[in-house]
Amino acid sequence: MLTQLREIVEKVASAPSLMEALDQLVVSTCNAMKTECCSVYIADHKRQQYTLMATQGLTKPHRQIRLGFDEGLVGLVGSRAEPINVADARHHPHFKHLPGIGEESFGSFFGTPIIHQRQVLGVLVIQQRERREFDESEESFMVTLAAQLAVILAHAKAQGMWPDQRNGLHLVGSAASPGVAIARAWWDDNQPRLEQVLPVSCVDVEAEQERLSIAIELASAEFRRLRKRFDSELHKETLAIFDLFSHLLNDPMLRKDLFAKIADGDQAEWAIRQVVEAYSERFARMKDDYLKERAQDIRELGQRLLFFLQNEEGIEHQWDEPVVLLTRELTAAMLASIPRDKLAAVVAQEGAANSHAAILSRALGIPAIMGVDFVPEKVHDSQVIVDGYLGDFLVEPNRHVMAEYTRLLREENELTRTVEGEVGKAACTLDKERIYIHLNAGLSADTSIAVNRGVDGVGLYRTEVPFLLQRSFPSEEEQTLQYRSILMTYRSKKVVMRTLDIGGDKPLPYLAIEEDNPFLGWRGIRFTLDHPEIFLIQVRAMLKASIGLENMDILLPMISGIGELDESRALIDRAYTEVAKYAQEQGETLKRPKIGIMVEVPSILYQLPALKGKVDFISVGSNDLTQYLLAVDRNNSRVANVYDALHPAVLNALKHIADTSRVLDMPVSVCGELAGDPVGALLLVGMGYRSLSMNTRNVARIKYILRHIAVSEMEQLTDSALQSTFADDVRKMATEFVDQRGLGGFIRAGKQ
Repeated sequence: MLTQLREIVEKVASAPSLMEALDQLVVSTCNAMKTECCSVYIADHKRQQYTLMATQGLTKPHRQIRLGFDEGLVGLVGSRAEPINVADARHHPHFKHLPGIGEESFGSFFGTPIIHQRQVLGVLVIQQRERREFDESEESFMVTLAAQLAVILAHAKAQGMWPDQRNGLHLVGSAASPGVAIARAWWDDNQPRLEQVLPVSCVDVEAEQERLSIAIELASAEFRRLRKRFDSELHKETLAIFDLFSHLLNDPMLRKDLFAKIADGDQAEWAIRQVVEAYSERFARMKDDYLKERAQDIRELGQRLLFFLQNEEGIEHQWDEPVVLLTRELTAAMLASIPRDKLAAVVAQEGAANSHAAILSRALGIPAIMGVDFVPEKVHDSQVIVDGYLGDFLVEPNRHVMAEYTRLLREENELTRTVEGEVGKAACTLDKERIYIHLNAGLSADTSIAVNRGVDGVGLYRTEVPFLLQRSFPSEEEQTLQYRSILMTYRSKKVVMRTLDIGGDKPLPYLAIEEDNPFLGWRGIRFTLDHPEIFLIQVRAMLKASIGLENMDILLPMISGIGELDESRALIDRAYTEVAKYAQEQGETLKRPKIGIMVEVPSILYQLPALKGKVDFISVGSNDLTQYLLAVDRNNSRVANVYDALHPAVLNALKHIADTSRVLDMPVSVCGELAGDPVGALLLVGMGYRSLSMNTRNVARIKYILRHIAVSEMEQLTDSALQSTFADDVRKMATEFVDQRGLGGFIRAGKQ
């Protein structure tokens, strides 16, 4: 049966069209099951109908046979989303007679839904004249077949082959950069691909090494040129994308590995593929979203080297009007090489929302969608709409859809101009309550971060990346220089530095860690307490960097109990004593920094009172707190829909933290993604939070919406949300709330 199953799936998958695939399906299934009839009904969710698309055994009339979602045994299968096995279909209460197709001659009926990502795409049916129930092996075969067909049919739907896709093609990807664009699509695939490089030996080692040297120099020059081009447009953290590439190109270990491969007799292209894939694999094994996607940046670097091996001069394109760039894989260099006024949006078949190319898109204000399953030949030169909020990609939409998006685009442009023009204003609510807006930073390998005139300081500076980019632990001096640069950048504002959050889910390339469940393993403070020598070096570096500036606080990640906190404080006290003595010798005075912890492990929720006198502040990491409360790996696509920061359990936990902190008179902030989401910000302020830390791109919008609503109104919204049973009810409630105040555009921005 497994062989027959595989043969059916292969035949269906290789069919040139959806109709031919379905015809092949019903014939092959009849043969495999030795049944007299097999039919497939496709769901039309717009019309709430099932359409008989293919059959072997029934008489298919000239007119289309349709059943409502609530009609017949087919409708019952779809509505219950489970198989139905009936020995005598005609006497079943849900049987619906369809004249002219000869169904009345069949007694038995077995139907199973074809489901992809919780949506019923259709119903697969087999029937026989004999009145009997199909046995367990037959049921198992059909259910397995339907499950495998679901992926094939979902792909067909993504390609616009679905019956209800008459008014243009609607594809969906990952929203990577917000905004709306309407323009003609332009396909670019002139970038070389690492996976297409095959093993090749070289004849002349010196000549091959010279080719590689030239390619490295050309790539370095390109990154310097692109950085200079954007120097006045972008924040320093965004410019650090190009600095990262330059840093990697100048890494002596990377160069050594590349030239060693050529010395062993490999062609330059093959040497690049081997070394880049080895480096990329280190990051790909990490489960942290941001760090995992650095693997793609390293691959991009390799592909640029391949490009310059084959093209000593860049390829210049000319456009008369703005275009939507279509590409297999968006790269920062590709994005930067197109004039900003000629780039309306970008759509990539591969990539993720946290790639450097996506970060650059957001910094430039270019709508972007990643991971869209489109056929280039069908989309190139078509009129398209890109919705960077929802991840929707519409090809040749009808005039009604076009008119609606034209209106949205006009509103979006007006909204952006408005909020950016007021970003310098303080976030004071309508009833004059001051909300402090801070920046989440430190994702770049650069020694400086974005100076955003709209923020009150840095609420979270991540220190992991320099550790991950090197072949060994950075020295105390190296760390001191980097931290000093950051503190100098924000010398008049507070900077909260989080100690090393490394471990099982973010393994260092020079310290292998293998765990079955890394999110519950050796990470965060657990790792650094097991390596006090690493912790002490980092804390001493932070303290030395703060001498004379007095604007640094220290934040401890992944604290799950008071014992870990006490151990950490003891080590910090030890480091402080050493550095204070060092400062005194330099004629300086070291100010003792405030110490805080990340509240992200649920166990600490029940020990908050015990923190009194032990910490100066707390910072809520809503991302991990949500993940641990809901027992959901947010990087696992199978359960990604379960991860929801608006889950009532998460909201009530956040309210508990805010209430307890107020009783303890302990400052509290939120530094997870929820703080930068319009709905999340409203709810958090309504709970009592007065300090929110977020990514740069969210600052202007969050400040604007907070200035136009009173805290008393946000408290009423929060009270209602805390009584809700479902996250969707909270969203609906929040949508109505902002719509009533004329701020509906912000909720759209929060859906990304």
